[in-house]
Amino acid sequence: MTDQIHFILNDRTVCTSQPTGVTVLDYLRLSEKLTGTKEGCKEGGCGACTVLLGELQGEKLVYKTFLSCLLPLGELSGKHLVTIEGLNREQLSPIQQALVDYGATQCGFCTPGIVMSLTGYLLASEKDIDRAEVKTALNNNLCRCTGYGAIKRAGSKLVQSLGNGEVHNLETWIDRGIVPEYFRYIPDRLQQLPQSILESENDKVSPKFVIAGGTDLYVQQGDILAESTVRLLNRSPQMKGISTDGDRLHIGALTTFAEFANHSAMIELIPYIQTYIQRIASHTIRQRATVGGNIITASPIGDISVMLLALNADLVLQAGDDIRNVPLREFFQGYKKTAKKSGEILTEIIIAIPPSATKFNSEKVSKRQYLDCAAVNSALSVAAPSANAIRCEGDTIREISISMGGVAPIPLFLKQTSNYLIGKRVNQEAIAGALPLLQGEISPIADIHGSASYKRLLARQLLIAHFTKLFPEFICLQDFYATN
Repeated sequence: MTDQIHFILNDRTVCTSQPTGVTVLDYLRLSEKLTGTKEGCKEGGCGACTVLLGELQGEKLVYKTFLSCLLPLGELSGKHLVTIEGLNREQLSPIQQALVDYGATQCGFCTPGIVMSLTGYLLASEKDIDRAEVKTALNNNLCRCTGYGAIKRAGSKLVQSLGNGEVHNLETWIDRGIVPEYFRYIPDRLQQLPQSILESENDKVSPKFVIAGGTDLYVQQGDILAESTVRLLNRSPQMKGISTDGDRLHIGALTTFAEFANHSAMIELIPYIQTYIQRIASHTIRQRATVGGNIITASPIGDISVMLLALNADLVLQAGDDIRNVPLREFFQGYKKTAKKSGEILTEIIIAIPPSATKFNSEKVSKRQYLDCAAVNSALSVAAPSANAIRCEGDTIREISISMGGVAPIPLFLKQTSNYLIGKRVNQEAIAGALPLLQGEISPIADIHGSASYKRLLARQLLIAHFTKLFPEFICLQDFYATN
């Protein structure tokens, strides 16, 4: 059996038998000779390889931007892949013209990726466009010679000329020249595509690699994946989405970071999640990286892992018909080592919805505010009395969970520190008493993110930050640092 992947490439229907794990970037440049898609960092950090991928969702065609260096060829099945060549016509599009008018390109290496990102943003915009969202759409595109001022001015011009308050759809952007006329017929053509045949979906084939978002795996082992048998989990829709069942929240392992942060249930649980998530990777990566992948990677600084530890999440692991639940707090067993057995797949994350009085806070310190890994990150979930009730004698913290990343070989649940604070009132004395226990639980090492002593200092500061942000009526930074 050989792979047969059917999709539309720009305005052409394609069937390829190349391996499922080959990156779309290599396929475009080496096989199709479409070199407008540039190879830059090949780690998802520069945006030079950005492409558009359109998929039918019901009767609606939805386009998103993806980084082709992290995208397996097999995921093109039944979809519309668009490169810069697929947007080019005799006349420049309004996006291309704006970049020219404002001198927003010099060497031009990054320009195709910028055009694709802006086009993807417009295609995904059903409401009026604005300047802040244009900047967000471009936050994965590096430009080393032009300077971002000209690019931002070109984006502002697009907002001014295209942002008229109308409701937009694909037909709108075709009529306005953002995408070519052939886009009008893509939905019908996608429905007529033959079913793809992927070798890895044969029950008799044991894949060497299992790929979810691939945003970490392709960076680490991209060359090996191209020559290996892989299973693409994103072809399993039952592992996507978020739902509630009574007092439990079910998160599909393939739920992306963007979906995680934008779901109403997560916003209710973590009110500031949409602001916090913007500090994790870029807009394009967040559309691809999965909650389950962040857990399975077992990075000591996994942003989502640290948050879910504080929420006392459970994992559902499945191998064939065998299903078992494992508490996340028991899952990480050493650096990059987990309790997952051979052949098991993480299918779901379950959270018991906490009482309404519960407060949650998450903090992250990194060298850059955005687009950077954490030096230390932390989350805290606390069930405490109301602001009025806590002033009464005897009112205490009923439940508390504290987690940290970057201070141990694993994302760490601070059991001793959490237990100490149960039964304590929220005040400076209680937090000061917890700090020695915190330092005893962590074991940071020096690495590219900072020295061990620096991380110990950050751990201390973040614990204080949790309480001063959640309970400003009882404790403030000035009072604490005046005595500590």
